[in-house]
Amino acid sequence: MGRRNPTLFAALLALASPALSETRPSPAAADFRARLPEDEVIYFVLPDRFDNGDPRNDKGGYGGDRLTHGYDPAAKGFYHGGDLKGLTRRLDYIQGLGATAIWVGPIFRNKPVQGAKGQESAGYHGYWITDFTHVDPHLGTDADFAALVAAAHARGMKVYMDIIANHTADVIQMRQCAAAPCPYRSRADYPYQRRGGVNGPPINSGFAGDDDHSADNFARLTDPSYAYTPYVPKGEAQAKTPAWLNDVTLYHNRGETTYRGESATMGDFAGLDDLMTENPRVIAGMIDIFGGWIDRFGVDGFRVDTAKHVDPHFWQAFVPAMQARARARGIPNFHIFGEVAESDIMSGALAWYTREGGFPAVLDFAFHQAAIQTVAGPGATALWEKMLQGDDLYVRGAATARQLPTFISNHDNGRFATFVRRAFPAASEQEVLDRVTLSHAMMLTLRGAPTLYYGDEQGFSGDGGDQDAREDMFGSKVASYNDNRLVGTDATTATARFDPTHPLYRTIATLARLRTAHPALRRGKQTIRARSEEPGLFAVSRFDPDNGAEYLIAFNTSTAPIDTHVQVDVGSRDFVTLAGAPCAARAVAPGSLSLRLPPLGYSLCAVRPSRSLPAKSPE
Repeated sequence: MGRRNPTLFAALLALASPALSETRPSPAAADFRARLPEDEVIYFVLPDRFDNGDPRNDKGGYGGDRLTHGYDPAAKGFYHGGDLKGLTRRLDYIQGLGATAIWVGPIFRNKPVQGAKGQESAGYHGYWITDFTHVDPHLGTDADFAALVAAAHARGMKVYMDIIANHTADVIQMRQCAAAPCPYRSRADYPYQRRGGVNGPPINSGFAGDDDHSADNFARLTDPSYAYTPYVPKGEAQAKTPAWLNDVTLYHNRGETTYRGESATMGDFAGLDDLMTENPRVIAGMIDIFGGWIDRFGVDGFRVDTAKHVDPHFWQAFVPAMQARARARGIPNFHIFGEVAESDIMSGALAWYTREGGFPAVLDFAFHQAAIQTVAGPGATALWEKMLQGDDLYVRGAATARQLPTFISNHDNGRFATFVRRAFPAASEQEVLDRVTLSHAMMLTLRGAPTLYYGDEQGFSGDGGDQDAREDMFGSKVASYNDNRLVGTDATTATARFDPTHPLYRTIATLARLRTAHPALRRGKQTIRARSEEPGLFAVSRFDPDNGAEYLIAFNTSTAPIDTHVQVDVGSRDFVTLAGAPCAARAVAPGSLSLRLPPLGYSLCAVRPSRSLPAKSPE
């Protein structure tokens, strides 16, 4: 927004009194294993799009053309050359942003290229796995991943792996559907004990259905031709690792998901081979696979892809097994959060996965929707109250809500700036910057574990979701990336974008360090102080979990200034500005603080400790 002074903020932190942070070391400086999930500022990165540390692995060791090796840096759907060595050499940049944990997109060996003729794309994103036990050669080696984890840990930074248990790469084909995807075929119309429908010949005698998770029951499921006739093409019989993944009976083989009803957990996701996660053989196999990554590399958590598309029974077994494996490795706060993609601002669907679905936490899609509707849209700030009231629905209520990774941009839905420009096509560049800044301020100060999407700090704007939101941080050759109008800069993605002077980078770094330094912003109870039935004021208080000191955080989602009063605790009298617009130095009356916010501005105010602390100068 052009109104921040990082030098003053740094001085403020250095001079902070015991009531703020001086006597308690920041979690980043302490033993990183002891930090709770809500203590982290997460940086999510797709390695192929971040930095190319070793051009020798760009083609992954494959010969042939791009349809064999998958490398084409000018095509947005192919490998571009980023790798684990590149990510490791940029740890200074990531830590300088204030991140304390890195969520690394899937690094497992992928099928390099998939898709019908003329519609091919590559597995640069990491979600088309053939070998679950080793690093994809386009990204480097197992030793390169070990070096990344070791280097991050040496800095006190955690590493979260992005994992997949729902599906593998597309290898299995169906005899009946050579020319087009197979429509989903239900258990009612195509029961397990009949071949090809209810009138077909008997098969799988004695199989009691997939609700009986016993090994004895699934031993009777030997013929996979109940819905379609699956087969593995010539030359791919041993395409997957571990070897048990090549057994066709361990997949649902019922056709494409409709993303609704039973097909949501049993259908093929975009043609990918859907594992029968009800089967105890699959459960045990996946526990062995991912437990092995904990054992070998000492990673600190898992983000779980397509979690809602897996039978909940699987997670009820898998999650505690991973937590136990981590504890045995000396990792007491292993964080597991599932992707449950929802477009609703209400938290009920997300909360179900923490109560019945087996997850300790999920990605906070409700937070994402609230930000989109109120900052990248004209929604009332009362929507935040509506969203946050759902926190009680999570399995441990507010304690779980504090651990939910919150986000405003991601690799599937798109970048926040994209939504801003769609909703406000006439907005000036300053307004776009202000809205993107405001959304980051909300994410970094409200409850949850803020999750930054790589490139947002450089003003990446994108053209949409999926491939259009996966730009290169190193100099790009993709024309549709390089013609994007970045936020807060005249630069383009045609040159490397690791600029620590970018206004978004500076603002995020300031807020991230404030969050890390002040327990109230990580673990503090949150109370809504003000909301509106239109764009405008949204304010909350957060309270230090140790001494109860109040922090007032206020946001203005409108393009008009705000001059008002906000409720605070009666005992909160003197305040100091930590970030954003200047705070009133003293309550105007017991329980009331004057508040002035510029258009699309914010203010972070803390109760002034007993000894003198210099306030931030007006900006």
